[in-house]
Amino acid sequence: MNRRVLSGMFAIALALASSCSDSGTPAGPSEMGGGSGGGATADVVITIVGQNGSQSYSPNPATIRAGQRVAWRNADSTAHTATADGGAFNTGIIAPGATSAPITISTTGSFGYHCTLHPDMVATLTVNP
Repeated sequence: MNRRVLSGMFAIALALASSCSDSGTPAGPSEMGGGSGGGATADVVITIVGQNGSQSYSPNPATIRAGQRVAWRNADSTAHTATADGGAFNTGIIAPGATSAPITISTTGSFGYHCTLHPDMVATLTVNP
């Protein structure tokens, strides 16, 4: 990938990160985050390991308890997202080496998600009571 394209992707990720905020209060799965995490901590971190279909996110499936904060760390060399299939959450673009802002999920259930940039990357997040 050439430097101009990579630089443009980084600028988009930076813009997304600076436009997001976190109120610190539990919210439903529609709370959205993005960028580098903004200093907030997550109870669970899911790692994006690459473009490997259902093996792209680790762990997969992942399980959390309702009210916990989850973030995604991009350990790959290209940008990715973690976007719920039904729109319940969306990390926005996560630059290589960055971690998304934590998302507090209060609704129980099983949420399939994928990378909007690479739709073959799929995983499941289960939220227990």
